[in-house]
Amino acid sequence: MVTTRAPEDAYTAEPFVPEGVRSLTALRRAAADCRGCPLHREATQTVFGTGAAHARVMLVGEQPGDQEDRQGRPFVGPAGKLLDRALAEAGIDPGAAYVTNAVKHFKFTQAEPRKRRIHKAPTLREMTACGPWLAAELAVVEPELIVVLGATAGKALLGSSFRVTEVRGTVLEEEIHGRRERLVPTVHPSSVLRADDREAAYKGLVADLKVAARALG
Repeated sequence: MVTTRAPEDAYTAEPFVPEGVRSLTALRRAAADCRGCPLHREATQTVFGTGAAHARVMLVGEQPGDQEDRQGRPFVGPAGKLLDRALAEAGIDPGAAYVTNAVKHFKFTQAEPRKRRIHKAPTLREMTACGPWLAAELAVVEPELIVVLGATAGKALLGSSFRVTEVRGTVLEEEIHGRRERLVPTVHPSSVLRADDREAAYKGLVADLKVAARALG
């Protein structure tokens, strides 16, 4: 008996990413049908990046949350609102940035139907599977700077040894998906919302984003 593997068993989005496409609209349309890993089964929809097609700065987070999954746009929940405020305070126009996530589907646990969906961190395998989408976004946007929001985004872009606490608020230069990129890592805004001393955590995020603003000139 011959068994056929489902597309998600290969854990790569590559077959779903159209070749040679230089349009975010076309990429977003293609991503809506992605089955590159099992996360698509439970998520409401693919949450692709949004923002200026040739933004100077790209913000890369972890994965969509509950609100993002329902609305189909990244960073529309409480963490997104805090991020917008921190960016503006640091001197970066949130409306001029391109915002996306390393993983495009919401991963969660749920005790029973209609109960609250609890965010669950994606695995390295799931992050790697989604890598072709991030590579395609980088190729189209060609940002001058990437702001890495949190450990998961850092591992997706820079490898499993990444530690945000060791490099936050510094300007890194690395090859990412075949392009030489400048990156400024910082914490994910959701960690500020969870912090015991939220004011200090917020000030730390703003300080890191000011490094990014200076790097952009």
